[in-house]
Amino acid sequence: MNINYSAEELAFRDEVRAFLAAELPADIAAKVRLAKHLSKQDHQRWQKILSARGWYAPGWPVAYGGTNWGAVEKHIFDEECAAAGAPRLVPFGVNMVAPVIIKFGSEAQKAHYLPRILDGTDWWCQGYSEPGAGSDLASLKTRAVRDGDHYIVNGQKTWTTLGQHANWIFCLVRTDPEAQQQRGISFLLIDMATPGISVRPIITLDGEHEVNEVFFDNVRVPVENLVGRENDGWTCAKYLLTHERTGLAGIGASKASLAHLKRIASRELRDGRPLLDDPLFRAQVAEVEMQLRAIEISTLRICAAAAQGGVPGTESSVLKVKGTEIRQAISHLLRKVIGPYALPFLEDELNLEGSAEPLHTEYSAGLAGQYFNLRKLSIFGGSNEIQKNIVAKMMLEL
Repeated sequence: MNINYSAEELAFRDEVRAFLAAELPADIAAKVRLAKHLSKQDHQRWQKILSARGWYAPGWPVAYGGTNWGAVEKHIFDEECAAAGAPRLVPFGVNMVAPVIIKFGSEAQKAHYLPRILDGTDWWCQGYSEPGAGSDLASLKTRAVRDGDHYIVNGQKTWTTLGQHANWIFCLVRTDPEAQQQRGISFLLIDMATPGISVRPIITLDGEHEVNEVFFDNVRVPVENLVGRENDGWTCAKYLLTHERTGLAGIGASKASLAHLKRIASRELRDGRPLLDDPLFRAQVAEVEMQLRAIEISTLRICAAAAQGGVPGTESSVLKVKGTEIRQAISHLLRKVIGPYALPFLEDELNLEGSAEPLHTEYSAGLAGQYFNLRKLSIFGGSNEIQKNIVAKMMLEL
């Protein structure tokens, strides 16, 4: 299996680099590099630029507005975007619910929702986790009871990322409480403007309003918003999570962060010499870099298999575990490099506009908040402990 880029793939990489150099807004790239907060408007502006080029939904079929890229091209695109400082796409619409609608949705659902995701009309959030039902997602309690042409939904979702911006939420709900856990779940699309929905912010350790609680109090949802068959939503959920976990590996983001780490470690002095010259610290960086290189090769192998018709399965769990551990390890080393400047973030520093100088140094702004935020990576999308169980059962046949 050839995991080296072909001449055509190298040419595509050059095309992506040229596009990013010409079209990526400098102010957005600066915010990404300094770990500043990105506004909803920042994300929407970048989405419009990608949509105008036809590159916003590379995972979709061409018939629905996607590209003809294979897995390798998508990997190259993600890597180059991370290296250039482009924002990570908010995944809930384009990379999560859209593939489910394309795979399991009706023609009417595809015709209605997909164009609205492409042009930015709809901002989606995910209604999966509940209090007491996170990693054990199949134990969810939110109920949907059929009432004529509607479902009546009652319950609560939590850790709803960017739900304060969303006008639609895709939800797993229990439609048959008597069935086995996975068999009594359905997949619903719910308009956030529906009476009975309320959103309450959760302020995280980094001081950011990123996640929320969402409450459903006798919310009426049209039956036509059911994706797939009633009580078969677990099939949709597994399909969606495979897409999510593969993306959580974050190879491009880790490579960009590692380059950032090595750059500042070669400038930051300890006892009059660059920290990167310290044998112990250098060994720690080398260990992370070797792990990153190994997972990158694994990713390229999966991409090569996909180009021949393969479909990622348990490999997505492996990528999720190692990828998130590597991203956390790099953020830990960054804090060691910064030393006393790795303080809890200052709100006015994170929200500096334009060319204003950060209060500390160019590389310490927002680092503490970023470090805290990345602690979540080994939990969401299915905790790493759960992923290791999946690997043990499916790949090691234990």
